[in-house]
Amino acid sequence: MSGLNYRKTAINEITKRAPKKCGPTDPLKKIWATDVFSLAAMEEALSKNAFKAMKKTVQTGSPLDTATADVVAAAMKDWAMEKGAKFFSHIFYPMTNITAEKHDGFIVTNSDGGAITEFTGSLLIKGEPDGSSFPNGSLRMTNAARGYTAWDPSSPAYVMHTDNGATLMIPSVFMSWTGEALDKKIPLLRSNKAMDKAAQKVLSLMGETEIATLNSSCGAEQEYFLVDEHFANARPDLVLAGRTLFGAAPAKGQQFDDHYFGAIPARVQVFMQDFEDKLYRLGIPAKTHHNEVAPGQFEIAPYFEAANVAADHQQMMMTLMKSTAKEHGFLCLLHEKPFAGVNGSGKHVNWSVGNSTQGNLLDPGSTPHDNLNFLLFCGAVIRGVHKFGPLLRAVIASAANDHRLGANEAPPAILSVYLGTQLESVFNDIKEGKLLEKAKGGLMDLGLSQILQFERDPGDRNRTSPFAFTGNRFEFRAVGSSQSVSGPLVAMNTMLADSLNWIAEKLEVVLAKGEDKTAAVITVLQELMEEHGNVIFGGDGYSSEWHRAAVEERGLKNIPTTADALPAFKDPSVVELFKSTGVLSPAELASRFEVYAEQYVLSIEVEAKLVVGMASTRIYPATIQYLDSLASAATNLSKLNISISHNSIDTVVAETDAMMAAVTKLQAAIDIEEFDSEEAHMDHCAKVLCPLMLEVRTHADALELIVSDDLWPLAKYQEMLFIK
Repeated sequence: MSGLNYRKTAINEITKRAPKKCGPTDPLKKIWATDVFSLAAMEEALSKNAFKAMKKTVQTGSPLDTATADVVAAAMKDWAMEKGAKFFSHIFYPMTNITAEKHDGFIVTNSDGGAITEFTGSLLIKGEPDGSSFPNGSLRMTNAARGYTAWDPSSPAYVMHTDNGATLMIPSVFMSWTGEALDKKIPLLRSNKAMDKAAQKVLSLMGETEIATLNSSCGAEQEYFLVDEHFANARPDLVLAGRTLFGAAPAKGQQFDDHYFGAIPARVQVFMQDFEDKLYRLGIPAKTHHNEVAPGQFEIAPYFEAANVAADHQQMMMTLMKSTAKEHGFLCLLHEKPFAGVNGSGKHVNWSVGNSTQGNLLDPGSTPHDNLNFLLFCGAVIRGVHKFGPLLRAVIASAANDHRLGANEAPPAILSVYLGTQLESVFNDIKEGKLLEKAKGGLMDLGLSQILQFERDPGDRNRTSPFAFTGNRFEFRAVGSSQSVSGPLVAMNTMLADSLNWIAEKLEVVLAKGEDKTAAVITVLQELMEEHGNVIFGGDGYSSEWHRAAVEERGLKNIPTTADALPAFKDPSVVELFKSTGVLSPAELASRFEVYAEQYVLSIEVEAKLVVGMASTRIYPATIQYLDSLASAATNLSKLNISISHNSIDTVVAETDAMMAAVTKLQAAIDIEEFDSEEAHMDHCAKVLCPLMLEVRTHADALELIVSDDLWPLAKYQEMLFIK
C-alpha cells in the first residue's frame, strides 16, 4: 500500500469511528478513593488499637510492630478480595523512571490438596522480586543480586482494576541484600526526614515550642500529547523512541494560539473523563485539565499532596494515562519533545514544605517582611539553588528533555530563582541592611462595573524562569513530562536541609551574642544574600543578554545537555551534601550517575539506529520511486517535444544523496564502541550522534516537501497533530 493510500485509510478509519460517549457517572463522593485502603477504610476494618498504631505510622513515620502488621495484612487481604483481587504486588520504582510490579497470588495449598487464601504480616512487610536485571549502577553483581521490596505504610495500598482482573498494589521501597537503595522512593523518604530534622532545629531557635513533623508537598502539572493509533503505529520512531525523528513542519502549527485553552475535542473530552474517573477511584485528586499550546497537546494537574504520596500518584497517573488512551484509540506521548517546531511537554513540579502546627512555611502571608520563618525558609531555598544549581540541572537531565530545555516554551538550562517584584525587593533590602515596609499587590480595577475588583498578586508570573516563586510555593518548571518527580523532590528537599542546617548554625552564633530574633534573622540572611543573591533573576530567561550575564557576570553555569549535566553527581560538594544529610551514600550516588548515563546513551543510540533504518528503508525507496516517475514522465514528454524543468529532479537527487551520505556517517559513528569513560561515551552521543541525526533529518524533511504526497511513507505532522 502506498504512503498516501495508507494515510487515507488511517484518516478514513479515524473519521468513521463511532466515538465513545460520556455516559452517566457516579458523583465524586461516591467514587472517591473507593479502591484505596485509606485511613477511613482502615478505621472500618481494623481494631481500635491496630488503627491507632497505623494512623501514627502514616502521620509521623513511627515504626509498626509485627503483631499489628499481621492484623493489617489480614484486613487488607479481605478488603482487596471483596473487590475481586486474587493477587497482590509490591509495586516499586527502580532508577529508570518506570513502575515495576511482580504479582503473587493469595493462594496457599494445604496438606489435603485444598486451596486457601493467606496473607500474613511478613508477606505484607517484605517481598523478594529479585529484580537483578534492573540497572543498579554497580551496587550489586549478578552473582550477588538478591533484592527486597519493603512495604511503605505512609503511602496507601490500593486495588488496580484492568480488563485482566484486579490486583492489590502495595507501595514499596526496593533495596539490595546489603541495604543500598535501588529505587527512587528510599531517597525521597530519607530526604523528607533530613529536611524535617533541619527544619526542626531552625524553628526551635525561632522560639517555636510545638513543632509537628514537617513534610514537603508536591503538585505536578502533567503535559502530554495524544496521537491516533492508526498514525502512531505506522511510525517506528513514535513506537520505539516516543518522538518523531522525521517530519516537516506543517503550514499551520501553533502560531495562531488557537489550540491553547480552546474547546477540548469531543473524543479527547471522553478520554479525559474516563481517565479522571479512574484517578478519583484511586484517590488521585485531579484538579484541572485543558488544551495546551501545541496542537494535539493537553495538560492535567492534581491538587497538592504529601511528596511521597504525590510521587506514587504521579507514577500511577502516567501508567493509567497510557493504558486509558489506548482504550480510546490513542497513543499517549509523554516524551518531552515528540514533535519538532511546536512546544514540548514538561511536568512543572510545585513544591512547598510545612506541617500542621506552623502551616506552609513558604507562604509569606500578606506581609512577608514580618514573617521571619518564611524569610528563613525562602532564603534557604535561594542558597540551595545557587549552591546546587548543577545538581538541579542533573536531576532533570535526559536525552528527551535536552530537546526542550532552552527552547521558547521551556526554561533555559541556567538555574536561577524568580521571586516576584515585592519579594525580590524584600531580599534586596535585607542585603543592603534595611527592611522597609512593602506595599501589597494592590487592587485590580478594570473599569468595568460587572467585574468585581480583586487583589492582584504581589508579583507577576515569569514563565521563563526554571525555578519560580508563585505565591506560596516554588515551581520547578524544568522537570520533563516523562520523568519521575522523585528525583527533583529529593534534590530540593536535600538542598533545603543543607541550607537550613547552615542557617541554624549561623543563628545559634548570632543569638548567643544576645541579638533579638529579628536582628538575628536579618544578620544571617544578609550574609546569605551576599554569598548567594546572584541567583535571583526576574527578567527574561530566554534572552541572549541573560545567558551572557548569567555566566560572565554572575558566575552561574549554562548546562545545555545531559552529557554536561550528569557529572554533577560526581562533584565533591554534591557527594558531601548527600552523605552529610544521610540521603544517599557515595556508592548510592555514584550508582545514579552510572544508571542515568547508561539510560542517556541507550536512548540516543536507539534513536540513531532508527534514523538509519527509517531513512534507508522507507524514505530513500520513496524518493527513488519518485525520481523514477519523474524520469519516466520527462522521457515520455520529450517524445512529444515537450521539455520540463530539471530543477525538481536535481533538487531531489541532491537532497537524497546528501541524506544518504549523512546516513553513512551516522552509521560509522554508531559503530564506534570503545570509550575511555561514561563521560566520553555521553559526549560522543551529544556532540557526534545528535548532530548527525539532525543532518539526516534536515535533508529528509526537505524531501517530504518535494516528493509526491502519494509516495511519502510516513504519517505527516498535519495529520498526526490535527486529526483526532
